[in-house]
Amino acid sequence: MDAGTRQKRVDGLEAIKDKALSMASKGEDADNVRNFVTSARKELAFELPDEDAFRKAVKATLKYKESKK
Repeated sequence: MDAGTRQKRVDGLEAIKDKALSMASKGEDADNVRNFVTSARKELAFELPDEDAFRKAVKATLKYKESKK
């Protein structure tokens, strides 16, 4: 992931954090805040995927499957 994309991802995560803290301070239910954070992070992952992390996860999965044979 290049630096520009990584910075956009960090900015997106910061915005999610700020919104969640705002929701919590206004008295929103903890479940609503958690649901917001979960869905917002999924949406961010679709918009700005981290292909390096995906490749590492695939390698780890394949290595695990090979060890089970």
